[in-house]
Amino acid sequence: MVVESVPESSIRVVLLGGFSRAWTNGVKEFTVHAKSVRGVLNAMDKMYPGMGEALEENANIAINGVIHEVVYTEPVPPGSEVFFIPRIEAG
Repeated sequence: MVVESVPESSIRVVLLGGFSRAWTNGVKEFTVHAKSVRGVLNAMDKMYPGMGEALEENANIAINGVIHEVVYTEPVPPGSEVFFIPRIEAG
């Protein structure tokens, strides 16, 4: 079995909830190159126009297991895992 290595500068992006159904035809995992949350959002938007804005408005973000508000300047270290998690609205 050949295991494909991912460059260390790559970021693994995972979409949770309905984001993959709504935007990517069910694809949930991506590899992008970015240094900040803004860079990750821009990379996703290049692949799927409009998705970056939708994620900004409707998702929380977890970087390496730590949940953050969507702060564009938040650094994303090389080799990180970034999860976009649907926001839960209280009523």
